[in-house]
Amino acid sequence: MREVPMRYVKANQIGIVLFVVLSFLFNQPLILGALWIIQVVGLASGGKLNPFVQIGKAVLTGKGTETQTQAVELQRFNNVLAVLFLTLALVSFGLGWQVAGYIFSSMLLLAASAALLGYCVGCTVYFWYKQLRAGRKIGF
Repeated sequence: MREVPMRYVKANQIGIVLFVVLSFLFNQPLILGALWIIQVVGLASGGKLNPFVQIGKAVLTGKGTETQTQAVELQRFNNVLAVLFLTLALVSFGLGWQVAGYIFSSMLLLAASAALLGYCVGCTVYFWYKQLRAGRKIGF
C-alpha cells in the first residue's frame, strides 16, 4: 500500500484551517474559492501541485516526521471530502444562502482542526464507507 508522510497531510490540514479562518475573518468567500482550487489541483496531481504540501516538504522537518505515514487512499478520500464541503459552501454562498455556506465551511474547519488535534473525522467516515461496501452493518 502506498503511503504519504504525515507532515504533508498536516501541512494540508493547516492550510485548510488557515484559509477557512481567513475567509471568516474577512467575510470573504473568495478565499474559499482559492482553497477549492488548491484542493482540486492537489487532488488531481496526487498532492504534487498542492502549495501546502510543497511548503510542508520544506518547513516541516524533524524527528518523527518521516516515520509517520497515512495511506494514499485514505488521504485521497479525505481530500475528496474537503473538496465536497468547499463546493457545497461555495455553491451556497453563490446562491445567497449565507447560513448554509457558513455551516459547510465550518464543518470543514472543524474536521481539519480535529485532525490536527489527532482525531480524523474523514478516517471514521472512510471506515464506515468501507464497512457498508463490504455489506457489514455499522454499530453505533
